[in-house]
Amino acid sequence: MTAPQGLRERKKAETRRALSDAALQLVFERGMDNVTREAIAERAGVSLRTFNNYFAGKYEAIAYRQLERMRRALSAFRACPAGVPLWTAITESVLEPLLAEMGEDYAPTRKQLDQLVELSMAIEVRNALANNLMAEWVAAIAERTGTDPVRDMYPRLVAASSRAVAEAAMDTYIASDPPVPIVGLMRRGFADVAAGLPEPQRKSS
Repeated sequence: MTAPQGLRERKKAETRRALSDAALQLVFERGMDNVTREAIAERAGVSLRTFNNYFAGKYEAIAYRQLERMRRALSAFRACPAGVPLWTAITESVLEPLLAEMGEDYAPTRKQLDQLVELSMAIEVRNALANNLMAEWVAAIAERTGTDPVRDMYPRLVAASSRAVAEAAMDTYIASDPPVPIVGLMRRGFADVAAGLPEPQRKSS
């Protein structure tokens, strides 16, 4: 008997997540260069053929979890009530998948941060994230603000600013010693942008 469409899609999503999680676990344990498609498939408990049905290579598998978070954040943003201020809606939507997965106070080990540095520098991972739903974010912001996603610059500025917050938070996150939670960094970044990036007070000498 054929499984219902919804059940099949759910199982596919679970397999895709399991493969991506296995890829990330192996990167943290062994380093990027020592991770293979075969090892990822074995860790996830599936065949290499199954891996190849879901991902073109290890970098795509590694990037998948981040892409999934971005899709979930976009869905949350679209579902956010119209009366919620724009930057509040963006902040809470972007943080929602992070909070669901790791909570407010999770901080990685120094070894994990070192591997994140390696991941952030891998051109293959950046290429896998290149199609990062930016156009969909622009369209969603334009719809919420009553602007045109093609002719108006505003939704693009907001989307680009949101991406800049995420990138700045990640850069600070992977450089932190001791490690700090990324959720707090993201909150601070969005709050600063929402406030117009006021110049910080200079420390007295």
